[in-house]
Amino acid sequence: MSTPKNLDVNIMGREFRVACPADEEASLLMSVDYLDRKMREIRDAGKIIGIERIAIMAALNITHELLSSKGGSSFDISEFKRKIDTMKARLDEALDGQDELF
Repeated sequence: MSTPKNLDVNIMGREFRVACPADEEASLLMSVDYLDRKMREIRDAGKIIGIERIAIMAALNITHELLSSKGGSSFDISEFKRKIDTMKARLDEALDGQDELF
C-alpha cells in the first residue's frame, strides 16, 4: 500500500480534501465523478432541494444499485425497494410545500 496523499475533489461545486493512497487515486476520482453525476441528476429532477437531502437520496440510490448487483445474497431486494419507494414518497410529500420557502 502506498503513502496516503491529500487530493482536492469537487462535488456539486463544493471542494473537499480527501486523504487517499496514491495507488487508489484513479478509483477515488471515478467514485467522485459517479457521485457528482448522481447528485446532479437528483438535483436536476427538481423534486429535492438542499445539498444534504440530495446527498442522502444519492446514497440511497447508490446503495440500492450496489445491493441489487450482489444478486444471490440473503438480502431481500423487493423489501428494500419497497422501503426506498416509501422513503421517496415521504420526502416528496414533505418537500411539496417547501417550494414557496425558497
